[in-house]
Amino acid sequence: MSPLAGRFAPAPRGLQGVLVTPPDKSISHRAALFAAIGEGEVRIENYLHAADTNATLAAVAKLGATVSASPGELLVRGVGLRGARQPQDAIDVENSGTLLRLLPGWLAGQEGRSFTLDGDESIRRRPVDRIALPLREMGARIECTDERLPPLSIFGGALHGVTYVLPVASAQVKSCVLLAGLLAGATTTVIEPSPTRDHTERMLLAAGVSVTRDGGRITLEPPERLSLERVSVPGDPSSAAFWIAAGLLIPGSHLIIENVGANWRRSGFVEIARRMGGQIEGEIEAADAPLSDRDPVTTLEVKGSRLHATTVEPEEIAQAIDELPLVALLGCFAEGTTVVRGAAELRVKESDRIATVAQALGALGGAIEPSDDGFAVTGAGSLRGGAMSSHGDHRLAMLGAIAGLASREGVEVAGMDAAHVSYPGFTADLARLAA
Repeated sequence: MSPLAGRFAPAPRGLQGVLVTPPDKSISHRAALFAAIGEGEVRIENYLHAADTNATLAAVAKLGATVSASPGELLVRGVGLRGARQPQDAIDVENSGTLLRLLPGWLAGQEGRSFTLDGDESIRRRPVDRIALPLREMGARIECTDERLPPLSIFGGALHGVTYVLPVASAQVKSCVLLAGLLAGATTTVIEPSPTRDHTERMLLAAGVSVTRDGGRITLEPPERLSLERVSVPGDPSSAAFWIAAGLLIPGSHLIIENVGANWRRSGFVEIARRMGGQIEGEIEAADAPLSDRDPVTTLEVKGSRLHATTVEPEEIAQAIDELPLVALLGCFAEGTTVVRGAAELRVKESDRIATVAQALGALGGAIEPSDDGFAVTGAGSLRGGAMSSHGDHRLAMLGAIAGLASREGVEVAGMDAAHVSYPGFTADLARLAA
């Protein structure tokens, strides 16, 4: 096995060991952003230093926040709710869709100032019309390419509260509207069609903001200021999902994953994998748990398992959106046909993850049929292996590596360096667990 070359050979003895996954990417983004919006200094423990989240640090620094890092922690001194500095040139979000969609909510309320957000080639293909629409309803002036694509220009102004019904369940759009609601003149309410990750609501509560949740209805009262002193970022369940998949698929594996986030709105993959027969021990937050000001953590124990097919329904998609490519991988080894439907959101990720996952797994010997909003995978109990491209997508790169370990012949992954977007130490962890 030579991870640096992108070649991943079968692991006949399975994976063994204890690991802590990288800090949660979604929470790291929000911690840096809320610290910048707040007043005073915020201590962020276990911040994820990866390409996407470092783009957020660079962005808030460009807007006037002071950022300093030392081993194990990050200090951010904010500029206050209305104190964002107008930069001289565009804010580079690089490849971060989270930053692209959350930051405009805050910037839209910076009266008398304008801001432009731009990024790499991939980000310029990711739609922003879904945030532009509610921000315009709140009184913001937003301009984007062809009315839907970056670069995105925001002209700050006075905002008013709205009740906004999300047409599609999206934590990023919900968060953008709630951030704008911090600067609105009255109450802001977001109604989501199905539950999405709620890190924004939890962090707002921790910062002293009045946020309530009644079913799918989230209501925010605009505060005078944000007061956030300390954030401790748990391990990322989306990163842990790759090791869960590897542990289940490779016979003889036994993995312990410590300090991983156990928010039930991020744990859809664990529940799907368990439903497929996966041996995964560990407590996940209850679905009816009240809104809290922090994310719970857990330890997961994973063992090699014999899997059977399942169907993932539309109402489950939001809780597993980033892990659905791994559901496809599990489906290649499961008995029967695994179906995912209602996941059209996959087409506007870092790559078109319906098309690229189908192409990749098909090239490795999998029987996968894409649809407009998902896919169907007929399992054969194994995967041949071969060669595939990451298409610059970090999750596809890591999927290819796990497929290689579980395959008969191994997998060559072109563009493995894409994993650095969210998991810089992925290949080192892989080598250690396979040793």
